[in-house]
Amino acid sequence: MAPHSLPNKPLNCHSQYQELRPLVTEIIVTAYFSRDLPEFNTALIVDDQHEAFRHLHKFEENIEGHHIFRALQHHTHIVYCIDKQHRLIFLRAFKNFKEYKKFLDHKKELLHFIESN
Repeated sequence: MAPHSLPNKPLNCHSQYQELRPLVTEIIVTAYFSRDLPEFNTALIVDDQHEAFRHLHKFEENIEGHHIFRALQHHTHIVYCIDKQHRLIFLRAFKNFKEYKKFLDHKKELLHFIESN
């Protein structure tokens, strides 16, 4: 008897991203994100390449109309948002969970970071 295999669908894939994705007008990669993951192919996230991630489009929170999401790939937390202007902005990537949580905890700085792009 063959062992039961799990589907390739990532955990915590939130439908809110699927609702917002058709509205996206522009894709922005911040300088910080480029430094954090210089060789990362953002098309993997934009094109919903679920098999490349453990978590994809996990909704984290809404900060003043900006929807924050996370993807997890090989212990790297990729933080991105769809802002009020319907731009998909790749914000930062963290290999350390504590640094990732600290980034999300500083709401004012995160809001400024989003709005300055």
